[in-house]
Amino acid sequence: MEEPLRVGSIDDDSLDRSRRIGWLDLGSIASSRVLMVGAGALGNEVAKNLALSGFKNITIVDMDHIVGSNLNRCLFFSREDVRRRTRKVDAVARGILSVSPDAKPVPICERIESLPATVFKDHDLVFGCLDNIQARIHSNAHSYRAGKAYIDGGMEGFVGKVMVARPPDGACVQCGMNRSHSKVAEMRFSCTGKDVVFHEPRLAAEITTTSVVSAIMVREALKVVSGRMDMLISNVFYYDGQRNQSEELEISLNPTCPVHQGF
Repeated sequence: MEEPLRVGSIDDDSLDRSRRIGWLDLGSIASSRVLMVGAGALGNEVAKNLALSGFKNITIVDMDHIVGSNLNRCLFFSREDVRRRTRKVDAVARGILSVSPDAKPVPICERIESLPATVFKDHDLVFGCLDNIQARIHSNAHSYRAGKAYIDGGMEGFVGKVMVARPPDGACVQCGMNRSHSKVAEMRFSCTGKDVVFHEPRLAAEITTTSVVSAIMVREALKVVSGRMDMLISNVFYYDGQRNQSEELEISLNPTCPVHQGF
């Protein structure tokens, strides 16, 4: 016997409004395995959006602990976390559970480069919420090689961008990198032991751009998981909050890009 409808039952369903979007596949969203690399400003907002959108299985990778400068754009961090030097991954996992108690976040406090390549194969979708080129190149290349869509976000001040790399045919993040990026990457790769001999400078950041970029990233993930590749960003989504403009920029697949060699 079917359970009788009761007054207010629709309002009890946290995903009721999402169910009204016909093409969203909430079953696939709930079962998808998401790897989120980076648990800073973008990571906080992406994790929040993922959890509220119905994603349950979220692996969070970041090696850092929380500091005071994180607090003005990181929803899940607190001053107590700063005092305790809480690991970012633990705070984000805690935050995911606070908005989605039946979620299954997995925090991993490591550099993504230290993890086995199988971590990319074990997930269905990869998010790059990163602020350094080395980790971005690594995540992009391994996601592409594993055949997984890689959604990369970046920002500086009021400017942000989002790119979706879709193997095996689409351009990847490294296809759009220039010589300046390569020089920085080479300097980062020139470290020995545990000591890094080069540090990228801190970039300007503020919460409204973080919110916009993270929203676009998760929006594209909903399309990927729901099988709506026809709706995806085909190149790079560029956002300029100072000029009040957004546009899509073309990135062509670079046949000399090392990610595509022998693919």
